[in-house]
Amino acid sequence: MPVITLPDGSRREFDQPVSIHDVAADIGPGLAKAALAGRVDGELVDTSYILDGDCELAIVTSRDEDALELLRHDAAHIMAQSVQELFPGTQVTIGPAIEDGFYYDFAREEPFAPEDLEKIEQRMREIVKRDLPLEREVWDRGEAVKKFAELGEEYKVEIIQDIIPEGEEVTIYRQGDWFDVCRGPHLPSTGKLGKGFKLMKLAGAYWRGNSDNAMLQRIYGTAWRDKKELKAYLHRLEEAEKRDHRKIGKTQNLFHTQEEAPGMVFWHDKGWSIYLVVEQYVREKLRDHGYQEVRTPQIIDRSLWEKSGHWDKFGDMIFSTHSENRDYAIKPMNCPAHIQIYNHGLKSYRDLPLRLAEFGSCHRNEPSGTLHGLMRVRNFVQDDAHIFCTEDQILSEVSAFIDLLFEVYRDFGFEDVLVKLSTRPEKRVGADAIWDKAEKSLEDALNHKDLEWDLQPGEGAFYGPKIEFSLRDCLNRVWQLGTIQLDFSMPERLGAHYIAEDNSKQVPVMLHRAVLGSLERFIGILIEHYAGAMPVWLSPVQAVIMNITDRQAEYAEYCVKRLRDNGFRVESDLRNEKIGYKIREHTLMRVPYLLVVGDREMEQGTVAVRTRTGEDLGSLPMDEFIKRLDEDVTKRVN
Repeated sequence: MPVITLPDGSRREFDQPVSIHDVAADIGPGLAKAALAGRVDGELVDTSYILDGDCELAIVTSRDEDALELLRHDAAHIMAQSVQELFPGTQVTIGPAIEDGFYYDFAREEPFAPEDLEKIEQRMREIVKRDLPLEREVWDRGEAVKKFAELGEEYKVEIIQDIIPEGEEVTIYRQGDWFDVCRGPHLPSTGKLGKGFKLMKLAGAYWRGNSDNAMLQRIYGTAWRDKKELKAYLHRLEEAEKRDHRKIGKTQNLFHTQEEAPGMVFWHDKGWSIYLVVEQYVREKLRDHGYQEVRTPQIIDRSLWEKSGHWDKFGDMIFSTHSENRDYAIKPMNCPAHIQIYNHGLKSYRDLPLRLAEFGSCHRNEPSGTLHGLMRVRNFVQDDAHIFCTEDQILSEVSAFIDLLFEVYRDFGFEDVLVKLSTRPEKRVGADAIWDKAEKSLEDALNHKDLEWDLQPGEGAFYGPKIEFSLRDCLNRVWQLGTIQLDFSMPERLGAHYIAEDNSKQVPVMLHRAVLGSLERFIGILIEHYAGAMPVWLSPVQAVIMNITDRQAEYAEYCVKRLRDNGFRVESDLRNEKIGYKIREHTLMRVPYLLVVGDREMEQGTVAVRTRTGEDLGSLPMDEFIKRLDEDVTKRVN
């Protein structure tokens, strides 16, 4: 009979098989009421799941991380039931839980209208009030195909026939009269969803993501533990809308994109100023950490990409061109080219580690529907580098990179960094023994740095495992940026070697690494994180000098020259406008320091200093203001 071990180490013995709900009730009525699911030996299951042997069990309640995915999964089912009750004849296709919410794709001849969302949401609330039990059923595959075919659910029939092999059974979840194909698990009843959900928007989606298939109608929603969490999420969305880097980019004249060059950025003077500061900052860090900066061709013969494995891996993502009977790829990444530099000349173990860095301009043919300002582009520049080293040097090189990465993130104002180790994917190159060695090397490096990290099985690159570093911004959004990837395969495929201490020929280990990833995307994140109010050291205009009347115009230009001579990015505003108007305008442009000069400042050789937050710092001598500005820049005050 089952012996159940709980997370606190305590055990409960039962003289017959029991459900997870029974175990929760045995612990206490409060837990039985709060139980949403269970984790049995690490696997998430329904509360109705029967335990008939010894196991480890954790009861999942709304406090647990698993709760959100369960709530969102159930919200999708309840939404689908609502749609079919309100709009008979609508076919239900696929509807998963996603980050921050859920969606379902529907096949319906008549398009949904925005006002339909309100009706569907209201019906969802009615179904929640019905508190319908969610019951798991197992059907014969043939029975499932027949039943859904009778209901006219052509898409469900296709899913069953394509995904579930003949002879296997089909899992069905039922809530009242409504049911759907689903692996589960689910909440005990619809009433557990509560009130923390909202339908958000309509969109189009091709069946199974293939543009050759029928266009379906997608309804997105969000679901949270309660109305308080929902309200906080909607507030974050409002803040994100205000901080949208595309809007700020237009308002502050930083950059634009246009249809003639989809996914490519037109940098304006002020935006390019930010770009150059970020690039130069990274360049200095690389120099301090022993990197050599290189530059490689933009277009390289197809044969190199075939040898490296990228041609097969990226396929349609590669922009290609043809000349003199040869096919070329516009490079989607820099690694094969860096190996060519490494291969130029014989290398000894004394030359390792060799660190080659490049601000490499890459092109990838991303689908047009995924393009999004600076965040998703077709042409981007990586702060890319490749470290060629021996196996004995892996630990020290990965550790040094981690130190560099955290140093850079702190300078840009990011303290909350999430770390994940991604291991071998299903489609990969290299023997399992090599993957074993590579994965252990990265795990050892993380543990050596005493970092907290999560495992992402199957999410590594096709040539090796990787560590991913993600930032959490001021709106609690997570952005995956930095990475270091361990590659035992590509150097060998492309003929890289070195002469070891015993005069044998050895293949170097190759570490692919980036701190910021795409500079375009990182600048987009900075713009949104700071809502356009960049730290002084990053601001395209660090100060603007405004005169009150024409009498101070010459003095204002003198002040501009002094500040520019000290290396600061400064502008003057000598327009015949009221000073209040000028101050408001430059405050909206998020200029850090607003300097006003009138007759008194001109006579005393000072400037009246205000900040963009409205703080009045009074009149300061030019030397004192220069010292203050210099401190902001050199200390990278955020």
